Amino acid sequence: MIELLGILLLVQGGGGLINRLLGSTNPSWFVQLHLLPPGMHVVASALMVAAGVAVLFAERARKQRRRSE
Repeated sequence: MIELLGILLLVQGGGGLINRLLGSTNPSWFVQLHLLPPGMHVVASALMVAAGVAVLFAERARKQRRRSE
């Protein structure tokens, strides 16, 4: 279940980041683009990508520790 959260953060953040870097003004289906002021879109998207990657790597490390025990 925690992996789903990591994937969701990664997809939402990556998509929102691409959306803004390519100059689109349409918020599409990216949550942060609907909730935050425009000046925070790129930063929030980058942080969501980083959080998603961190969650996925932490979960992977946790699973590997359980297997080795």
